[in-house]
Amino acid sequence: MTRTINRNNLLAALGAIALTCLVPGSEARAAEQCFDAKALAALPNERKPIKGIRAYDEPSVPRKLAAFSPVPDTLRGAIRRVKLPAGSRKLIALTFDLCEQPGEVAGYDGAIFDYLRAQGVKATFFTGGKWMRSHASRMQQIMADPRFEIANHSEAHRNLRLLEGGALKEEILGPQRAYEAARQSLATSKCFAKVPDALARIPARVGLFRFPFGACNAQSLDAVNSAGLLAIQWDLSTGDPSPGQSAEAIAKAMLTAKPGSIIIAHANGRGHHTAEALPLAIPELKAKGFEFVTVSELLAAGTPEVVATCYDNRPGDSDKYDKLFPLKSNDPQPPEPKIDVPAIVTNPAGTDPAVPR
Repeated sequence: MTRTINRNNLLAALGAIALTCLVPGSEARAAEQCFDAKALAALPNERKPIKGIRAYDEPSVPRKLAAFSPVPDTLRGAIRRVKLPAGSRKLIALTFDLCEQPGEVAGYDGAIFDYLRAQGVKATFFTGGKWMRSHASRMQQIMADPRFEIANHSEAHRNLRLLEGGALKEEILGPQRAYEAARQSLATSKCFAKVPDALARIPARVGLFRFPFGACNAQSLDAVNSAGLLAIQWDLSTGDPSPGQSAEAIAKAMLTAKPGSIIIAHANGRGHHTAEALPLAIPELKAKGFEFVTVSELLAAGTPEVVATCYDNRPGDSDKYDKLFPLKSNDPQPPEPKIDVPAIVTNPAGTDPAVPR
């Protein structure tokens, strides 16, 4: 059952967890100064995932994370779409997963980013901690781009339904460490430092989370919300991880979007025909009056539809991943993190929970 949320309470809650988005301004100049067109352009050898590489399996160096507030009761659960006010703009959120499992380096589908930039299309990228480390330069390019929002997609795309304790916490906090380290590194670059207030426009922490395989249980969902992260699902899947899903079929799926929809696709080399589908779907969606916004912007524009669990098309359909993707016996389980636990803001009134203390 979808939960009804009071609009005033919603805005207060979103403000408390500091869901700030990049907006055109000084950070756009920073992106242009730090990364020229050649550096941003797609490279053919980046797209395909490479198996048998464990160089990035070790977690990020421990660090004290930015403070946060746990998600309030009104927003605890899985957000599938957003109900927009009657007569409002036809907003939709285009999202891409950048996941990477242990023992591999996933891809970077640069053609997707090239097209989104050329068309001025905003998007949210749910990014794994491992992917952030193995694609450090690309990560900073995405972070510096005013069109794009970065969100948490777990440390190494493990099935959180099967984890508990320190292993569960590591999957949630690992990407937070990787993101904040990347932001700090970007801040020290000479070109970025030349643009006033550029870093201030990039959120100090990630505020959104997407479960690997779209699968969760009560324990993992509670852990994500307690870490100050909104759990974001989707109401429209492109089906792009299937090699048999053609560009035309992906575009056809995207064209079923409704105002407030959250669309899921992949940009890590496993969205097999997504780059070819975008030029088919996006112009037609724009012609129908749809506007592309980040997930955070969509949340702020309406009322999130929150459900009690995670699923793809219907409740229970993601439970199959417990058998399809069980934990591997040689997959190390990290210990309980001891020195990087964020400070928790229990009373956010008058404070900015996105600013480290």
